Amino acid sequence: MPNIGFRILPMPARPSKKLIKALREMVTAHLSDNMNRLVAGGSVLQPMHRGGKLCGPALTVKVAPGDNLMVHKAIDIAAPGDVIVVDAGGVVTQAIIGDIMSSLAEKRGVAGFVIYGAIRDSAEIGARRFPVYACGVTHRGPYKNGPGEINAPIAIDGMVVHPGDIVVGDEDGVVAVPQEHAAEVLALAKAQLAKESATLKAIAAGKADRRWVDELLRRNGCEF
Repeated sequence: MPNIGFRILPMPARPSKKLIKALREMVTAHLSDNMNRLVAGGSVLQPMHRGGKLCGPALTVKVAPGDNLMVHKAIDIAAPGDVIVVDAGGVVTQAIIGDIMSSLAEKRGVAGFVIYGAIRDSAEIGARRFPVYACGVTHRGPYKNGPGEINAPIAIDGMVVHPGDIVVGDEDGVVAVPQEHAAEVLALAKAQLAKESATLKAIAAGKADRRWVDELLRRNGCEF
């Protein structure tokens, strides 16, 4: 019988380094827009570090709120470039990681952390560019009892993350791009970037076309 809730599952095939590199160049807003704005990690996830970009395949971890035993194991088995994404239930009464765990993970080549929960040692984490996203900060430390799962699907504030999905984080937050649709989302995000760049050039030149606003109002029945 499977020990559901306390097990370590195999990591699926990771996306190519070329795809990860290309997605790293995209902003989260463009990726989110091209997944109908429904798959981002919400405003609860805030960058706790000093501005480093996050991008890499998700190594997912599900833990009991306030417990980090399986996060320790995730650090030990993560491949260089993996993003450790932890569903701690959004509870911020205990910190899931702090300076020691984030320093160890960085040394082992982990790309960063996404913690649906709290961290501590915020001054030390905030002084570095190693990416850490979390919901809050508390001095209260974690327990190490389990249970938990590694490489099972998780959910963070409505954002479903499967192991191997490509996690991208910047100053605006975190988004998980499903690996099977990543190439398509990337192409759409690139097209949006080109379109918005053209719009900004038109604005700078004083040639912004705003006719679409009145057209949309009329189409939606607005009375002028």
